[in-house]
Amino acid sequence: MSSDKIILSVATTGSWPSKAQHPALPITPEEIARAAVESWREGAAIVHVHVRDAEGKMSCDLARFRQVKELIRAQSCDILINFSTSGGAGRVGEEERFNSLAVGPDLGSLDAGSMNFNERVFLNPPDFLEELARRMLAADVKPELEIFDSGMIGNALALVEKGLIQTPLWWQFVLGVRGGAPATARSLLHLVDSLPPSSLWSVCAVGWRQLPMNMLAIAMGGHARTGLEDNLYYSRGKLAQSNAQLVARLTRIARESGREPATPAEARAMLGLTNTGC
Repeated sequence: MSSDKIILSVATTGSWPSKAQHPALPITPEEIARAAVESWREGAAIVHVHVRDAEGKMSCDLARFRQVKELIRAQSCDILINFSTSGGAGRVGEEERFNSLAVGPDLGSLDAGSMNFNERVFLNPPDFLEELARRMLAADVKPELEIFDSGMIGNALALVEKGLIQTPLWWQFVLGVRGGAPATARSLLHLVDSLPPSSLWSVCAVGWRQLPMNMLAIAMGGHARTGLEDNLYYSRGKLAQSNAQLVARLTRIARESGREPATPAEARAMLGLTNTGC
């Protein structure tokens, strides 16, 4: 069992969950920022942020991303901010997906390939990924390499070979989405074994598989993501009270396993971030 520091991420909102499914799901910039700060207090070093429009639908609105960042930093909270560039798996056009980079997040998601995503097709063609990596590099935004299946690792490494993504590499395995890799120990082991040396990796999983996969990551020396984006429940049939409650549980399990959660400053050093985070 690893005794290294563990980077805990919280994905507060996502593109798809709704208030009808969970009344405590953060939707407005104020709610998202509050969830980020509460999760930071419980041990999260990174917050993964999607924003919604006035009707609660997925958005890539630049002003809303900016507002979330300003509200978080106004609380003297140094959590690393990771803005999504996913575009809701086809809900907005490619150019809009670049919007969040202009706000200067610490990290940005880079979904490293196209796939069937539940009932949708999630398009991330090579030319789009190259342009996204190029803009991230120019904006000094660290890519979080979102990997839904093993072939996406090769796509990301092609960008590394072109000098568009710098080491250390930060991978997020997103498991259990229909159309992607299953949320199983065998799947995770295969993905981890496929990474180049000195990679840093984290794992998240959808639904009830979230906690078992997080626990595997803790035991294997990796890092872990929790939050209402991936799973609305705390236990079978019981909704989680908040994102912070899910983070608090993961912090407790990590500590009981001999792994102390990294602070945002420690995570910044581990990830080799050169931006200021302001």
